[in-house]
Amino acid sequence: MPTTKKPIVLGAAKQRKLARLSDTLQVAAVFGILIPLLAMIADGAASNLNSSYLWINFVNRFSALSGTALLLLHLILVARVPWIEAIVGLDRLTGAHKQLGKPLLYILSIHVATAIWASADQNGIDLWQGLMLLVAHYQEMLIALVGFGLMIIVTVSSINAARRKLSYEAWYVIHLTSYIAVLLAIPHQFEFGSEFLAQPWLSTYFVALYIFVLVNVVWFRSLHPVIQSLRLGTKVTKVEPTTNNATSVYVSAKNAKPFNFKSGQFYMVRVMTLLDFWKPHPFSASSSSGEKYLRFTIGKRGDFTERMQSIKLGTRIVLEGPYGIFTEAKRTKQKVTLIAAGIGVAPIRSLAQQLASKPNDLTILYRANNARDATLAKELVDISSEKGHNLHVLTGERSSKVPWLPSSVTDASDLPDYALLTQLAPDILNSDVYVCGPTQWTNEFVATLKKLAIPKSQIHVEEFAW
Repeated sequence: MPTTKKPIVLGAAKQRKLARLSDTLQVAAVFGILIPLLAMIADGAASNLNSSYLWINFVNRFSALSGTALLLLHLILVARVPWIEAIVGLDRLTGAHKQLGKPLLYILSIHVATAIWASADQNGIDLWQGLMLLVAHYQEMLIALVGFGLMIIVTVSSINAARRKLSYEAWYVIHLTSYIAVLLAIPHQFEFGSEFLAQPWLSTYFVALYIFVLVNVVWFRSLHPVIQSLRLGTKVTKVEPTTNNATSVYVSAKNAKPFNFKSGQFYMVRVMTLLDFWKPHPFSASSSSGEKYLRFTIGKRGDFTERMQSIKLGTRIVLEGPYGIFTEAKRTKQKVTLIAAGIGVAPIRSLAQQLASKPNDLTILYRANNARDATLAKELVDISSEKGHNLHVLTGERSSKVPWLPSSVTDASDLPDYALLTQLAPDILNSDVYVCGPTQWTNEFVATLKKLAIPKSQIHVEEFAW
């Protein structure tokens, strides 16, 4: 039975609604952290601080409550909770997770330091002896200290210099230990946490937070994808080379059940082989929603993606998702400009096929090294011809003047980058702009968009990076 597509809502009212939903989530997160801190102060913890020990103890308790609340928020940001992800987007959630990493470590470091200091001050011993006293007499403290050490390792691995030296697989394994670190911290919180012991409702509050985070992490990151994939019986049914450095992998479900997602979204793909079953990788769908297969068009970017080029037919696949708000849901303008570079063409192709549009509403710019590397270019040509999109496939060596353009374009003109862009996409000032490509290329292109003073609400970016 045919389905009727819902009308697309555009305009300022939609912008305000999207902003309100995002703001509501942010306010809820802030209040989740403030509630225990305000409760502590309301209970008189900040009064009569007339000795160094009382001050140290106050800072220790304050950092304990704020650190615990922030740690749980840190985890829920990457739990892939659908109703949160649908509002904020997994890329922004992951970005917030990264930004909170260092402040969280600083707060936990203050908590550890003041715990040792308080132990030394109370017993009239030096700091080293204070530390030894805690770990020798209280097993929960030793366990928590091990957890803190794991948190340091996880945070260091996220520093840009370290990330550049680590493979995705090594980085992923290190980050799995953050869950162990959280579990190791729990015993000392409920055994020695004076705020928990003095205020039962606060203890209940944190138990509820722990359960909420644990249930969401276990269900959405582990159980639900496995159960769903077992039910659907998803497996590789076709492997098709597309260009010199890219291959399309087709995944189908048993009984040829169609896949429903929003064009522009991606899946976390877990290949059930001995080498790869333990780690998922993100890939955008290059097919259209409602088809009886999912297609992932994958470029060679490492060992895993090379193995995907020759994956065997029938290999079982576990899918998490779909994720992402790089979709029509964020669209507020009638005109749309789609920008792709390299393998970033995958979600752009899907959007080009399914965005609601009239002829000349959509302009597509596709940057590739050469015609042989222009993955899915023929499909974009066919879609554009059918729907009346304006397509520009830009190939050639990188320009030294405007890095996101080929030199063949910039050498033929003295115009600045923003003027060249408006020539290629005349409606871009009044368009929603969707950009997907390698991180450096994307940053260079967005820098040009800023020169045109296009509002952030009209710019939607999906980066191919981890």
